[in-house]
Amino acid sequence: MVGWIDEWWLRLIIGLVGSCFIAAAAYHVRSLSASGACSAIIMGTGFVTLGEPVWFGLLIGFFVSSSVWSKWKRKHRAKEAAEAKYEKTGRRDAGQVWANGGVGLLLCAANAIWPDQGWLFAYIGVMAAVNADTWATEIGALSKIAPRSVTSGKLVAPGTSGGVTPLGSAAALAGAVFIGAVAVLLLAAPQPAEAAAGTLGGGAAAAVYIAAAAAAGLAGAFADSLLGATGQAMYRCRVCGSEIERAAHCGSAADQVRGFAWLNNDRVNLLSSLFAGALAWGIGHIFL
Repeated sequence: MVGWIDEWWLRLIIGLVGSCFIAAAAYHVRSLSASGACSAIIMGTGFVTLGEPVWFGLLIGFFVSSSVWSKWKRKHRAKEAAEAKYEKTGRRDAGQVWANGGVGLLLCAANAIWPDQGWLFAYIGVMAAVNADTWATEIGALSKIAPRSVTSGKLVAPGTSGGVTPLGSAAALAGAVFIGAVAVLLLAAPQPAEAAAGTLGGGAAAAVYIAAAAAAGLAGAFADSLLGATGQAMYRCRVCGSEIERAAHCGSAADQVRGFAWLNNDRVNLLSSLFAGALAWGIGHIFL
């Protein structure tokens, strides 16, 4: 039984109402598409029904912070050329919502059925990775230093998959630490006995959670860049000649030039977050 509210049906109602409100607001400000809003309602309801506040709190923290950066960067023309190459834009659709939060919901469900602190560490790693990648993408595109390929170290055009900059890497680390800090703040609240069993206490716990988030989030962001530079499907526009993530550009179909057709941006995000979750679970397991 999840301890913060004993009645599951009450948690479900609270989750449904709260998720509908947040999704509607996000749709109104164009942070979510219609499919993304519907998916967010389902996901948010599941997190609130199955998990303690730390589970859905981290999801909200990720969504709010990434949406703020997305809105802020739209004011900067420096991002327009880079964003034109991306498969997805700042308005998240169902694929992005599930790629970013689907694994977390499975971990939340697993923890509700078989309570174990390892699930939470894995979840923190997953959320740290997706947040790190989002912050790196949104902030890194404003870098005045040209990105370099994560595989070759050669200069690449802004917006190229697998391109990294010092600003983007710093943003990734900050995004990962942010998730760890939010987790610490949420876990500082009184926890039910069954949820607190096996946890660390005091400053040691805070250090471990933040360290796990930082390490896993940064590693996940670089794994995302590595997959983007090697396996992700990339295309060349027949009209303007740009190398892009989209299968169509400038109103015309584009030619695939490398990568696997099935490995799009959402699946790259999913795989890198799985890697980060496993890493954070390993870090947490050492200190359990």
